[in-house]
Amino acid sequence: MPSTPREAFDLLLAGNRRFAAGTPRHPNQDAARRADLASAQRPFAVLLGCSDSRLAAEIIFDQGLGDLFVVRTAGHAAGPEVLGSIEYGVSVLDCPLVVVLGHDACGAVGAARAAVADGTPGRGYLRDVIERVTPSVLAAQAAGVSEDEDFIATHVRLTVDFLMDRSRELADQVDAGRTAVVGLSYRLADGSARPVTARGLELSSDPAPTS
Repeated sequence: MPSTPREAFDLLLAGNRRFAAGTPRHPNQDAARRADLASAQRPFAVLLGCSDSRLAAEIIFDQGLGDLFVVRTAGHAAGPEVLGSIEYGVSVLDCPLVVVLGHDACGAVGAARAAVADGTPGRGYLRDVIERVTPSVLAAQAAGVSEDEDFIATHVRLTVDFLMDRSRELADQVDAGRTAVVGLSYRLADGSARPVTARGLELSSDPAPTS
């Protein structure tokens, strides 16, 4: 099990490469693994992702039981419950990595873009989701962004910034080098996840393949 942010990041992306290539191993999904985890868990990453049904974290990163501590909301919108869940993952479960996972053709981002364009908020509690995503849409528009991929990348970056700004616990863990926060953008068609931004981890070179 990885104990550093780099090891965790490399392991996660190695699994995604297997999934995208059509050669998943489906690790840690047998009865023995289930029995081993009955009394305790020690996931190696917290993953904040969109609730989109095409974005099942354990599948697209080729992981199994006990590997990922997953928090999912529409458009990976983050509020107090999400922040508390992430803090639990890093401070209680000692996860060395936090991932924010966005994706193309995101319905929540699309709804926020439409709300900004026509001034009509969503109905019911969907309005709360749209309100949390809208700052990212406005920031992207202010930067002259027009492509869907760039809107998603902006939303991922600003979500990482939000987590770091709002959670002193998370920021302290990153400053101490015990964990890192990485933003990824997932492509639905080819199944690949590419890095967008990071705090506490260098992204300038590709992670080494993990066998």
